[in-house]
Amino acid sequence: MSNSSSITHFLLLPFADTRELQLCHFWLFLGISLAALVGNGLIITSTACDQHLHTPRYFFLLNLSLLDLCCISTTVPRSMANSLRDTRDISYTGCAAQLFFFLFFISADYFLLTIMSYDRYVAICKPLHYRALLGSRACVHMAAAAWGAGFLHALLHTANTFSLPLCGGNAVEQFFCVAPHILKLSCSHSYLREAGLLVLSCLLALGSFVFIVGSYVQIFMAVLRIPSEQGRHKAFSMCLPHLAVVSLFVSTGTFVYLKPPSFSCPSLDLVLSVLYSGVPPAVNPLIYSLRNQELKDAVRKQMTGCVSAAIHCLLSSAKGSQRWAIAFLSYKHLEMAAGVFGPSPSKGLG
Repeated sequence: MSNSSSITHFLLLPFADTRELQLCHFWLFLGISLAALVGNGLIITSTACDQHLHTPRYFFLLNLSLLDLCCISTTVPRSMANSLRDTRDISYTGCAAQLFFFLFFISADYFLLTIMSYDRYVAICKPLHYRALLGSRACVHMAAAAWGAGFLHALLHTANTFSLPLCGGNAVEQFFCVAPHILKLSCSHSYLREAGLLVLSCLLALGSFVFIVGSYVQIFMAVLRIPSEQGRHKAFSMCLPHLAVVSLFVSTGTFVYLKPPSFSCPSLDLVLSVLYSGVPPAVNPLIYSLRNQELKDAVRKQMTGCVSAAIHCLLSSAKGSQRWAIAFLSYKHLEMAAGVFGPSPSKGLG
């Protein structure tokens, strides 16, 4: 009976067996990755560079975009490389690292979404206390708490998962390493420790979800009391993007891990895993900027500045090349003129 010490690599679940479908999967994931990179990159640079966006709301959004980029970078590139090379392998160390970083970023992402719901609650229900409750130091502490909680959560699960002996083979029924599928390979009764951690994680997730729902119940009650239609529209515009992101994240993740065993199907699991691990980082920037004029103006300003800088760089390079060409031609012209009108040294000596 083999254990984890004899396993040097794992076999991930492929998206397709034929070469054509593997290449289609590669190009699909490449598109998702580029969309996430461009969208979140624009949000990060815009919120960091625009002084008008240096507020708690956009500080948390910057952290969310950074987490989304990190999260998609732990799973999608490896899957793309495997499809391109027609392989399923991932090393034992690589699997452990992938599990740790995915849990780290996805947990911190969820905790940060919880904090963002509190930010929306204070902004709408307690606007006079907004600066007092969400000062710069408080925002930094809350963001650091989300990152720290995600790190601790990932460390506990990864350490416990890979401390168990594995004797059920090395085939992981998912396109990236996740704890439930690795635990299926365990042959030890000590998996109850991981079950306890999973229960604790579910309680934390449920507590965060209840907090988010409670915050939005009070938000909607406060919004409906606003007398002006314009005020209600503005309040809904502030909250609906965050609510849409939370709904997408929670619904897909919950269905993946809590669906009935009779619904278990490798193809369905793959699609749902992409929906909660790959799609949200790509569509979150679109959701947050769709009804946010401030963010759209900042992104437009950032893109205009980048384009202007690129054009200026190209024009400077062209002018430099033109000056060099003129100088070179002038030098050649003078050299030819000196050869025509000036006596050569040999003729002078003769």
